[in-house]
Amino acid sequence: MTALPLILTVFVACAVEAVEALTIVLAAGLTREWRSTFQGMAAALAVLAVIVAVLGPTITLLPLTALRLVVGALLAIFGLQWLRKAILRASGYKSLHDEASAYLREVAAAKAAGAESRGRVHDWYAFTLSFKGVLLEGLEVVFIVGSWSAPRWRGCPRTR
Repeated sequence: MTALPLILTVFVACAVEAVEALTIVLAAGLTREWRSTFQGMAAALAVLAVIVAVLGPTITLLPLTALRLVVGALLAIFGLQWLRKAILRASGYKSLHDEASAYLREVAAAKAAGAESRGRVHDWYAFTLSFKGVLLEGLEVVFIVGSWSAPRWRGCPRTR
Protein backbone atom coordinates (compact mmCIF):
# COMPACT_ATOMS: atom_id res chain seq x y z
CA MET A 1 0.00 0.00 0.00
CA THR A 2 1.34 3.40 -0.96
CA ALA A 3 1.41 6.39 1.37
CA LEU A 4 0.70 8.87 -1.44
CA PRO A 5 -3.05 9.29 -0.70
CA LEU A 6 -2.27 9.94 2.97
CA ILE A 7 0.47 12.43 2.12
CA LEU A 8 -1.82 14.27 -0.31
CA THR A 9 -4.62 14.37 2.25
CA VAL A 10 -2.33 15.78 4.92
CA PHE A 11 -0.97 18.33 2.43
CA VAL A 12 -4.46 19.50 1.46
CA ALA A 13 -5.53 19.74 5.12
CA CYS A 14 -2.44 21.80 5.93
CA ALA A 15 -3.04 24.00 2.87
CA VAL A 16 -6.57 24.72 4.11
CA GLU A 17 -5.20 25.79 7.49
CA ALA A 18 -2.56 27.96 5.79
CA VAL A 19 -5.27 29.70 3.73
CA GLU A 20 -7.27 30.32 6.89
CA ALA A 21 -4.23 31.86 8.61
CA LEU A 22 -3.49 33.97 5.54
CA THR A 23 -7.10 35.17 5.46
CA ILE A 24 -6.88 36.28 9.09
CA VAL A 25 -3.59 38.09 8.49
CA LEU A 26 -4.97 39.83 5.39
CA ALA A 27 -8.14 40.84 7.20
CA ALA A 28 -6.17 42.26 10.13
CA GLY A 29 -3.73 44.08 7.86
CA LEU A 30 -6.38 45.56 5.58
CA THR A 31 -8.68 46.55 8.44
CA ARG A 32 -6.11 47.76 10.96
CA GLU A 33 -2.35 48.13 10.41
CA TRP A 34 0.18 46.00 8.52
CA ARG A 35 3.21 46.45 10.77
CA SER A 36 1.51 45.21 13.94
CA THR A 37 -0.19 42.46 11.97
CA PHE A 38 3.15 41.17 10.69
CA GLN A 39 4.62 41.45 14.19
CA GLY A 40 1.79 39.27 15.53
CA MET A 41 2.29 36.76 12.72
CA ALA A 42 6.05 36.59 13.35
CA ALA A 43 5.54 36.16 17.09
CA ALA A 44 3.05 33.33 16.50
CA LEU A 45 5.45 31.57 14.12
CA ALA A 46 8.21 31.87 16.73
CA VAL A 47 5.93 30.38 19.42
CA LEU A 48 4.99 27.55 17.05
CA ALA A 49 8.65 26.83 16.37
CA VAL A 50 9.35 26.60 20.10
CA ILE A 51 6.32 24.37 20.68
CA VAL A 52 7.36 22.01 17.89
CA ALA A 53 11.00 21.96 19.05
CA VAL A 54 10.07 21.22 22.66
CA LEU A 55 7.01 19.01 22.34
CA GLY A 56 7.84 17.30 19.04
CA PRO A 57 10.32 14.79 20.41
CA THR A 58 8.26 14.17 23.55
CA ILE A 59 5.24 12.89 21.63
CA THR A 60 7.10 9.65 21.05
CA LEU A 61 7.08 9.10 24.83
CA LEU A 62 3.28 9.05 25.00
CA PRO A 63 1.55 5.69 24.83
CA LEU A 64 0.11 5.38 21.35
CA THR A 65 -3.12 3.70 22.47
CA ALA A 66 -3.92 6.45 24.99
CA LEU A 67 -3.07 9.14 22.44
CA ARG A 68 -5.39 7.56 19.88
CA LEU A 69 -8.14 7.25 22.49
CA VAL A 70 -7.93 10.91 23.54
CA VAL A 71 -7.74 12.24 19.97
CA GLY A 72 -10.56 9.93 18.86
CA ALA A 73 -12.77 11.00 21.74
CA LEU A 74 -12.17 14.68 20.99
CA LEU A 75 -12.90 14.15 17.31
CA ALA A 76 -16.10 12.31 18.18
CA ILE A 77 -17.24 15.07 20.54
CA PHE A 78 -16.56 17.86 18.05
CA GLY A 79 -17.99 15.85 15.17
CA LEU A 80 -21.22 15.15 17.02
CA GLN A 81 -21.57 18.84 17.88
CA TRP A 82 -21.08 19.81 14.22
CA LEU A 83 -23.56 17.12 13.14
CA ARG A 84 -26.14 18.40 15.64
CA LYS A 85 -25.76 21.97 14.35
CA ALA A 86 -25.98 20.79 10.74
CA ILE A 87 -29.20 18.88 11.47
CA LEU A 88 -30.69 21.90 13.27
CA ARG A 89 -29.79 24.17 10.34
CA ALA A 90 -31.14 21.74 7.75
CA SER A 91 -34.40 21.37 9.67
CA GLY A 92 -34.82 25.13 10.05
CA TYR A 93 -34.50 25.23 13.85
CA LYS A 94 -31.24 27.14 13.61
CA SER A 95 -30.54 29.89 11.11
CA LEU A 96 -28.04 29.34 8.33
CA HIS A 97 -24.71 31.13 8.43
CA ASP A 98 -24.78 34.55 6.84
CA GLU A 99 -21.10 35.00 6.05
CA ALA A 100 -21.52 38.46 4.55
CA SER A 101 -23.18 39.91 7.64
CA ALA A 102 -20.70 38.14 9.94
CA TYR A 103 -17.82 39.64 7.94
CA LEU A 104 -19.32 43.13 8.10
CA ARG A 105 -19.89 42.78 11.88
CA GLU A 106 -16.27 41.71 12.46
CA VAL A 107 -14.86 44.47 10.23
CA ALA A 108 -16.96 47.05 12.07
CA ALA A 109 -15.74 45.73 15.42
CA ALA A 110 -12.13 45.79 14.24
CA LYS A 111 -12.43 49.36 12.97
CA ALA A 112 -14.20 50.49 16.14
CA ALA A 113 -11.55 49.04 18.47
CA GLY A 114 -9.16 51.65 19.79
CA ALA A 115 -5.54 51.72 18.67
CA GLU A 116 -3.58 50.86 21.80
CA SER A 117 0.21 50.84 21.69
CA ARG A 118 2.28 48.48 23.84
CA GLY A 119 6.05 48.60 23.59
CA ARG A 120 7.12 48.22 19.95
CA VAL A 121 3.64 47.18 18.86
CA HIS A 122 1.69 50.18 17.57
CA ASP A 123 -1.69 48.46 17.20
CA TRP A 124 -2.27 45.82 19.87
CA TYR A 125 -5.60 44.76 18.36
CA ALA A 126 -4.03 43.90 14.97
CA PHE A 127 -1.12 42.17 16.71
CA THR A 128 -3.41 40.05 18.89
CA LEU A 129 -5.76 39.19 16.05
CA SER A 130 -3.00 37.95 13.75
CA PHE A 131 -1.10 36.26 16.60
CA LYS A 132 -4.13 34.26 17.74
CA GLY A 133 -5.16 33.37 14.20
CA VAL A 134 -1.73 32.21 13.05
CA LEU A 135 -1.07 30.36 16.31
CA LEU A 136 -4.41 28.52 16.23
CA GLU A 137 -4.13 27.53 12.57
CA GLY A 138 -0.47 26.61 13.05
CA LEU A 139 -1.33 24.37 15.99
CA GLU A 140 -3.92 22.68 13.82
CA VAL A 141 -1.21 21.99 11.24
CA VAL A 142 1.05 20.62 13.99
CA PHE A 143 -1.71 18.25 15.12
CA ILE A 144 -2.50 17.18 11.56
CA VAL A 145 1.11 16.41 10.72
CA GLY A 146 1.80 14.97 14.17
CA SER A 147 -1.12 12.60 14.03
CA TRP A 148 0.09 11.34 10.68
CA SER A 149 3.73 10.97 11.57
CA ALA A 150 3.71 10.06 15.29
CA PRO A 151 3.32 6.31 14.67
CA ARG A 152 6.05 6.48 12.03
CA TRP A 153 8.47 7.98 14.55
CA ARG A 154 8.16 4.85 16.64
CA GLY A 155 8.22 2.49 13.71
CA CYS A 156 4.67 1.34 14.52
CA PRO A 157 2.47 0.13 11.70
CA ARG A 158 -0.45 2.40 10.84
CA THR A 159 -2.99 -0.40 10.99
CA ARG A 160 -3.07 -3.84 12.54
